Amino acid sequence: MGAESESWDAVVIGSGLGGLACAAYLCAAGKRTVVLEGHYVAGGNSQVFRRKHKGQEWEFDVGIHYIGECGRDGVITAVLNGVGLAERVVFRPLDPDGYSTLHFPDLTFRIPASWEKYRARLLETFPAEREGLEAVLDVMQGVARAGNQLGRNELQMGDLAERAPVFLQWGLRPVTQLFEEFKLSERAVGVLLGEQGCYAVRPSETPVALASGLTDHFLRGAYYPEGGGQVIAARLIEAIRAYGGEVRTNCPVREIRVENGRVAGVVAGRRTRAGQRIDAPIVVSNADLKRTFFELVGESHLAPETVERIRSLKMAVPLFCVYLGLDVDLAERGMPNSNHFIWGDYDIEGVYDALDEGRIPESDMCYVTTASLKDPVTAQIAPRGCTNLQIMTLAPRDYATFGVEVGPADGGRYHRDPEYRRRKQAVTDRLIDQAQDVIPDIREHIVWEEAATPISQERFTRSTGGTSYGIEFSCSQAGPLRVGPGTEIPGLYLCGASTPSGPGIAGVLRGGVTAAGAVLESDLLSPILSGEVFGDREALPPVTDAWDPWRVSH
Repeated sequence: MGAESESWDAVVIGSGLGGLACAAYLCAAGKRTVVLEGHYVAGGNSQVFRRKHKGQEWEFDVGIHYIGECGRDGVITAVLNGVGLAERVVFRPLDPDGYSTLHFPDLTFRIPASWEKYRARLLETFPAEREGLEAVLDVMQGVARAGNQLGRNELQMGDLAERAPVFLQWGLRPVTQLFEEFKLSERAVGVLLGEQGCYAVRPSETPVALASGLTDHFLRGAYYPEGGGQVIAARLIEAIRAYGGEVRTNCPVREIRVENGRVAGVVAGRRTRAGQRIDAPIVVSNADLKRTFFELVGESHLAPETVERIRSLKMAVPLFCVYLGLDVDLAERGMPNSNHFIWGDYDIEGVYDALDEGRIPESDMCYVTTASLKDPVTAQIAPRGCTNLQIMTLAPRDYATFGVEVGPADGGRYHRDPEYRRRKQAVTDRLIDQAQDVIPDIREHIVWEEAATPISQERFTRSTGGTSYGIEFSCSQAGPLRVGPGTEIPGLYLCGASTPSGPGIAGVLRGGVTAAGAVLESDLLSPILSGEVFGDREALPPVTDAWDPWRVSH
């Protein structure tokens, strides 16, 4: 087997924020925990990457663009506080009068960070639809409120009939049924779903609970972490190390060992080398759900119905991302600190028709966000006088769209293939053209250009289909219909975007805490949300100006 084995109380596979949160809480509870990450930098979709060009440095976020639940009573705030980190991560608010701006051919709509102002702006925009909009917004607010109470363990499923009948009636039904019930126009529906790329589910398969939850998530405040997404991961890594654990990068897991029907540990290391046996009675996988069961565990250790269930689960739609450095400061032009969602028309359902057919949608559809506007104080994000900008769109699950037959997780090579590069550049050019709706002279100012396909995502995170969102959060795969945190194999637990807490930063952090609670056989979430601190702040290293989250995460 190679080098001598070692023993830990728990192993966490994968260093996404869910895995890091789980490990931090296990360490704070006294369990010696090691996190094993295959990439050279920890953080999963929260990580950043750096580039140098003509003496200038840029830092681009992979997955954190804007998040909610960062206020005083937010889940993210509470989870960080629970391991002594609340004061170590600063969240900067986006423009409260329009944290996101929706662009349609005949309409521009700015979304304010307030249910009251949002309702008023919708009624002002669609005065002829007052009655229907009022009814729909009442349902969405009611469902969101109940969803928050369920997520915080303040409400149990058995209490819904009495305390939250609106959730029982609408929560898991398609949001399109809600809109049809109250006869909303296609234009009003388009605005209500304008940010739905944040979860990437076909409208007719989107649960009302998901659409309402996302809306509520940001209407209570939209934020960006000062220093970029890597800061959250790096602070959690600090806590893990301070509380007796380890985070190892360049250390992929090859096998979850199952002996006598229960977890015995893992085998780690590149397949080209001898494996390292790590003994542990607890293994928490923050890795891709399907790869966890079929590649790391193996079907022979699973019940036939489990195999069938996992195979049937549908992955979420992946993303295509363009990273640009501009030699102009958009803040000096007066550009607001707002996200921009550009839609070519109101047929969002049609976008998913194209994606399922393996095509990039013909109608314009992209998301534009500017890190240097969201965080103007962090020097490494962009050189002085410049702008760090990203453009994204949804992409087909089929890799053949990019001329690739075998994904990198299965040994496929693609990066230098001429046809792959041609198709990738075509999508990149198209997205830059679409971004001209927001920045008309964007092409004149590009000094750095780079793009990532779903295949890039699979290469770095080994996610099935290259998705960032795990299992699709559709009506047939929502809430209790998802998998985890416990499994049929004693000692094996799950966290991450595919578990019941769902995708998104708040979702995976909550899921990490839930998995830690399952391991410890304790409800951690309730005391955390009440302000309890499990970690010892005195054990954390001092805060210094020279602290570099990217280097801490290596």
